[in-house]
Amino acid sequence: MYYYLLAIIPLIVAMIASANVKATYSRYQKMFNSRGLTGAGAARQILDSNGLYNVGIEHISGNLTDHYDPRANVVRLSDSTYNSSSVAAVGVAAHEVGHAVQHAVGYTPIKIRTKVIPLTNIGSSLSYPLVLIGLISGATALINFGIILFFAVVFFQFVTLFVEFDASSRAMKTLESYNMLEGSELKASRKVLTAAALTYVAALFTAVMHLVRLLLMARSRDDR
Repeated sequence: MYYYLLAIIPLIVAMIASANVKATYSRYQKMFNSRGLTGAGAARQILDSNGLYNVGIEHISGNLTDHYDPRANVVRLSDSTYNSSSVAAVGVAAHEVGHAVQHAVGYTPIKIRTKVIPLTNIGSSLSYPLVLIGLISGATALINFGIILFFAVVFFQFVTLFVEFDASSRAMKTLESYNMLEGSELKASRKVLTAAALTYVAALFTAVMHLVRLLLMARSRDDR
C-alpha cells in the first residue's frame, strides 16, 4: 500500500504544479507591459547591462521551452516568449538571463549542479534496476549502491531549488531596478515565476518520495 502511495502522490503533486504554471502563464500572457518590451528585448537589455555582450539570444519553437545553454553561451527563448510583450514573457526571459548571470559570476550552486549532472543521470536511470536486481538476487551491495546513486538525484533537485529561486530573484530585482516592469506588471511577473518555481519544489518532493520508496523496499527485504 505504501509503495503505491509513494508513487501516486508525487505524480499528483507534479501534475498540479505543471497545471498551475501553465494556467498562470496563460493568464498573464494576455497582460502586456506598458513599454511594449518583448522577451527578446528584455533579455538583450539585461545581458548588456551585466556586460554579457557575448551571450547570444536565439528563437526556438514551442511554449515554455526557454532555457540558457552554457555550452553554447546562448539564451534560447520560445515562441511564447521571444516576440511577446506580455509580462509573463518578460519575466521568463529575465529568469533565463538570470542563469547566464549566475554562470558569469560563478554562482556556487550552479557550479555544483553542473558537476553532479553526470552522476544524476546515472542515478535516475540505474537506481531502480539495481535495487530490483539486488532484491531478486539477494545482493545487498547492489541494493545499497542503487540507493546511494539515487541520493545524487535528490541532491541535484535540492541544489536546483537554490539555482532557480536565485535566478527568479535576480530577474525580479533587475526588472524593478531598470523600470522594465512596474506596479501590477511586476506583481504579475512574480506570480508567473513563483508558479514556475513550485514545479521545482514538486520535483524535489517527487525525488524524496522515490528515495523513501527505495529505502522501504530495502527494509522489507531485511525484515524477511
